[in-house]
Amino acid sequence: MKKTGGRIYTFLVFLFLYAPILVLIVFSFNDTETASRTVWSGFSFKWYQKLFEDRLILEALRNTLLIAVIAAAASTVLGTVAAVGINSMKRLPQRILMNITNFPMVNPEIVTGVSMMLLFVFAVGLFGGRSLGMGSIIAAHITFCLPYVILSVLPKLRQMDPNLYEAAQDLGCPPVKAFFKVVLPEIMPGVVTGMIMAFTLSIDDFVISYFTSGTTQTLPIYIYSMTRKRVSPEINALSTVLFAVVMALLIVVNVRQGRGRRPAKEED
Repeated sequence: MKKTGGRIYTFLVFLFLYAPILVLIVFSFNDTETASRTVWSGFSFKWYQKLFEDRLILEALRNTLLIAVIAAAASTVLGTVAAVGINSMKRLPQRILMNITNFPMVNPEIVTGVSMMLLFVFAVGLFGGRSLGMGSIIAAHITFCLPYVILSVLPKLRQMDPNLYEAAQDLGCPPVKAFFKVVLPEIMPGVVTGMIMAFTLSIDDFVISYFTSGTTQTLPIYIYSMTRKRVSPEINALSTVLFAVVMALLIVVNVRQGRGRRPAKEED
């Protein structure tokens, strides 16, 4: 009875989480002129066709992917370096830095967005240039993605044998080469996880992007502007494409990690 009840409960939880997404995917193929959730007019790909013919959506998609790729790459590099530095510190400074690192994650996004906007405007007043745009939104995304990368890499560093790095240096390997040859392969799963998380968070972010983007349109901002006027069925198609891309990315990563674990078990 307990197992049956647990399975039913788990099924209901997953149904509650994924039923809205399933409805969105189904109605992205609905042949109707409105974003109806109750009337099925027939199967059609026309909203996907209109989606890829919409210049404004494609421009917002290009901006979103460009920002996400740059922010994920930069935050992954900086976060990995920061994690290595934090891991080598003593206990008290490490705790202080970890509290500082965790603060952006618990801080309300609207506070972060407004403060970043004021910072960029203030910096322009001192040094000149353009206050808000592609550069400001990339800098803001790198800032809030960094803590997630650090928290993904740190556990892998703590699991690694600390003597490996010193042993590589004792055998004549320079410090930088020892890091790339010994340390980086050991922490690579955490690095990849942090990069995917940063990429996903950057694509998903709305509040911070809204305050720091200026005239630059990203997908969340563009979708918000669409919903203020009318809910177009193109939103269903666009959301389905984003869901499929993220799902495919997660499947590829999980498959690669699973293949990496099998040889390790066979060696044991």
